[in-house]
Amino acid sequence: MKLTLKNQLLLYCLCVFCAVSFSQTELKNKVVDFTTLMPIESASVYIKNTTIGTVTNQDGKFVLQVPKELENDTLVISSIGYKSFKIPVNEFDNSEEVYLDEDIAALDEIVLIAENRPTTGNEIILKAIEKLPENLPDSAYIQKGFLRHKERNAKEFKWLIESAITVYDSGYSAASKEHLKINVDQVRKSYDLRDVDSIFSYYSYLKRYENYRKLKAKNLRRDTIKTSSLVKAIKWNDTRVNGLENLFKGKLNLVRNANTAKALFGEHILDQHQFKLDTVLVDNDRKIYKIQISDSKDFVGLDTEGIFNEGYKAQGWVYVYWDNYAIKKIEYELVAASDAQKSRSKTLFGTQTNHKLIMTYMEYNDKMYPNYIYYETPKLVNVGLKTKAKLTEEEKARYYNEERFYYTVQEILFSDIIEDDQVIAEALQKKWDSDIFSPKPYDKTFWKNYNILLESEEDEQLIKDLSKRASLFKQ
Repeated sequence: MKLTLKNQLLLYCLCVFCAVSFSQTELKNKVVDFTTLMPIESASVYIKNTTIGTVTNQDGKFVLQVPKELENDTLVISSIGYKSFKIPVNEFDNSEEVYLDEDIAALDEIVLIAENRPTTGNEIILKAIEKLPENLPDSAYIQKGFLRHKERNAKEFKWLIESAITVYDSGYSAASKEHLKINVDQVRKSYDLRDVDSIFSYYSYLKRYENYRKLKAKNLRRDTIKTSSLVKAIKWNDTRVNGLENLFKGKLNLVRNANTAKALFGEHILDQHQFKLDTVLVDNDRKIYKIQISDSKDFVGLDTEGIFNEGYKAQGWVYVYWDNYAIKKIEYELVAASDAQKSRSKTLFGTQTNHKLIMTYMEYNDKMYPNYIYYETPKLVNVGLKTKAKLTEEEKARYYNEERFYYTVQEILFSDIIEDDQVIAEALQKKWDSDIFSPKPYDKTFWKNYNILLESEEDEQLIKDLSKRASLFKQ
């Protein structure tokens, strides 16, 4: 039967669609502890000798899109303290959970090895800092990644953004403030249902840019302020507190920015931190130190403009490879320690933990590149409702508790590294924009095969609720 031109075109489009659809293999499963059967969070899932990978969510689940040309390559699932799971991509079974066995090195045997090695936590960390110029990239590169930014109160999500981003870095030897660029390439989801009913950000904005030094928040009246002015102030505060520029160029980028003035992991690291060797574990067949972080003689401060972000003590863990002293993972929290910060944190947020950071690194071409970033902080959005009207208990709970501050979480997964000088030079000629808050059209084709972070079951439900509320809001 002879096909008409119209049918030929339809058949051609169908073939193209099928080729695109099947150009990727989707791996999707759950990683659990063999002994306890508990899910393993933040396990690395990647294709060996590539930068294609992801991490498991808090339910131990992951999804990974693998190009067809890599279907004969090896899938590796690893987590610190466990034996790695390895299998060819084309043999992986999406229907069977992955079980990992514990794998711990003998600390006593390692510490007593007769060679000139550091033996204390402080000594190991200082050695790791000394080795950063060797272990971090020393030339320019570009990374592609996925960003999920979310804010919630005690009950629900108020704001969600999912974006594809590009990060350019000229290398460890150059200061990130001058030589690091960020661009938001695509937006997958963007819901903003925060109430524009607080004048707190507006008050801060006026003091910062309009020189109202004697201004007091209680003297401002909501009914005299344009909504557009409030929105402008809120966007300014969003960038100041949650902007990607702060995360990558600020003091919390502990490893990358260790060579800058006043760096937390700089030359005076032991004044603000103490490190204790806990044990030696195994990560993907390599021995790795597990080192505990504790406070020292000085408080930790972040020098955030316009915000009292000082008076903290640090706690958490650092994981350092035994063989080359490369830092694999940092779990870092800043807890209120000074009297002023304790009072502020209790009054405004109801918590003493103000910053929670997790950063993991992947090895590629003998250098350590950022792999996964998790950052969480409470952000004040309302100093409290000032009214003479009689309020119900529900209204009081909302304005004084639920809507007083939001928890802000930013997650970034990097899945591609570009080192080609020509490609980098061409990319730098384009305009770079790090504003994650500006809307962009949704590109379904782009996101079809793009690797993202899988939501936890709890977050997935909250996101569904948010999308429903957003639809009603638009109507």
